[in-house]
Amino acid sequence: MKHFNNPTDSFAQLTAEEAATLIDAATDIALVIDADGIIRDLSYNTDDLPPDNYEDWLNRPWLETVTVESRPKVKALLTAPASEPASKWRHINHPSLSQSDLPVLYTTVPLGSSGRLLAIGRSAVGMAELQQRLLRAQQAMEQHYLKIRHLETRYRSLFQACSEAVIIVDSNNLKILEANSAAEQLLGEDNNKLPGKRLSQFFTGRDATAIEKLLAEIRATGQRGQLKLQPADQQAECLLHASLCYQDGSSHFLLTISAAPDTFSPSVGSSRRERLLKIVESAPDCFVVTDTHGRIIAANQAFLTLTQTAAEERIRGESLDKWFGRSGVDLNVLMANLRKHGSVRLFATTLRGEYGSQIDVEVSATQVVTGDDETSFGFLIRDIGTRFDDASHKQHRLSRPVEQLTELVGRLPLKDLVQESTDMVERYCIEAALEITGENRTSAAEILGLSRQSLYVKLRRYGIGNFESENRE
Repeated sequence: MKHFNNPTDSFAQLTAEEAATLIDAATDIALVIDADGIIRDLSYNTDDLPPDNYEDWLNRPWLETVTVESRPKVKALLTAPASEPASKWRHINHPSLSQSDLPVLYTTVPLGSSGRLLAIGRSAVGMAELQQRLLRAQQAMEQHYLKIRHLETRYRSLFQACSEAVIIVDSNNLKILEANSAAEQLLGEDNNKLPGKRLSQFFTGRDATAIEKLLAEIRATGQRGQLKLQPADQQAECLLHASLCYQDGSSHFLLTISAAPDTFSPSVGSSRRERLLKIVESAPDCFVVTDTHGRIIAANQAFLTLTQTAAEERIRGESLDKWFGRSGVDLNVLMANLRKHGSVRLFATTLRGEYGSQIDVEVSATQVVTGDDETSFGFLIRDIGTRFDDASHKQHRLSRPVEQLTELVGRLPLKDLVQESTDMVERYCIEAALEITGENRTSAAEILGLSRQSLYVKLRRYGIGNFESENRE
């Protein structure tokens, strides 16, 4: 900071009225505080500040005009050493009639030896508006990510649950892009070895030629086609149905192969339960079983990999909360919802590794009661970090409510639009927190970083929840 070289010379002729005019011109709001912290005089500029009852602040303690979380900052400004020409700038919020909070940046300057302070304030409304726009954009993006995750989950479930073999083939080189478990069993491949191989290599020479001819005709005409085939290692004939589909500017073949039921039957001596356990153990997503207190009973290899743990024995008996991002909050929310609803879907959090890694994950969980009346919780944890790093997602449009709000530009004053957008973001965030926590207001307040009293005030303001039962109590 560079001070005036000779302030005594430069400002010696200033009167009190001229000094007040100078302060009015240089600040958005200025407060004269006495030694007891009482506001004795003030000036404000309504061109930069929203209209409010600022005159009501006169002869009131400065602490009573700010929000609860801002009071420690006000105390720090009031107790700043008198030897310092000015204190540090601090962000302080005032309760406001025109919007949720009025953000102001304050610093204090001693006024001679009288013990009074001059609190100089700059409006931070513009900064708050930018933060609100960022929140609205983030909210819209997260809603879009949620829709994509739902679609992907449904697609994967249908794809793998289909009893028929389903194969997606690149139309240019006829190499397999994706195949479900039924296709792997039909073609005699496992462990995701099908992608990258040509479809024709799994059939005899005559059938392989017929497949390539059929796919060439479908590529040229766009019409569906079918063909009888016999896989190289199978005795029964199969019926192949093929169609052309387009995605991201490229074309693919969607193939379904209907085979005799024996083709999909498990090998002799292998039980359904054993196969299921093997699938869970080798699944790419984490699967963890805990008791009712959240202590780990079993976990698959994917969970050990993400948590950077060498062996399952090292985590057995540990609380799952040890690896969740918001320690003491996320697991409590999950457990409360599992006990209340029996299942939780797509809960977003982070997973920490033993050596400091942190990964964005989504958690789906369910409650299971065994035959001996023992209750366990199963957690399916999926790594979603790479999705949020994809730059293409930044181009997605805002959600419909935000679009409707932007359509009002030019029809309503800016301050009304800002107030409407602020209320909308705040309401959406509160509703999302309540949905995540299963209407547990205490947990919702923790997630939002609010006190319970502040959350209740906002719930009443937006008419969220039912307070009649609380009033009767």
